[in-house]
Amino acid sequence: MPLPPRAPTQSAEPELAGPFPPDLHDVRHLWLKAGLLSIWVLVSFVATYFARDLQFLIPGGWPLGYWIEAQGAVLVFIAIVVVYAWAMNRFERQDERRRLALEAAPPAEGKPAVDRD
Repeated sequence: MPLPPRAPTQSAEPELAGPFPPDLHDVRHLWLKAGLLSIWVLVSFVATYFARDLQFLIPGGWPLGYWIEAQGAVLVFIAIVVVYAWAMNRFERQDERRRLALEAAPPAEGKPAVDRD
């Protein structure tokens, strides 16, 4: 005897694989990502490619190529993550202030107030 088809169940959690909201692709965010990715490329590929040529610079008693390969790149990657987190928090605070200012502003004459809930 075949089993009856089961009704699809609705998950209580929101769908995480949905499309990104458009504010994630704001121009500020795109410029931030482009800048940080270019720094990553410079540190990962350009600086390590020329590490032998930079051996004449000796900070702290060790050749610069050693510092780039051993610790410099890792420290720059950590700095990139910190800068990204700081900038995104700043952008979110700016957006929240802008949203609150728009909600607090009186409606223009001749236009009805818009409920944003």
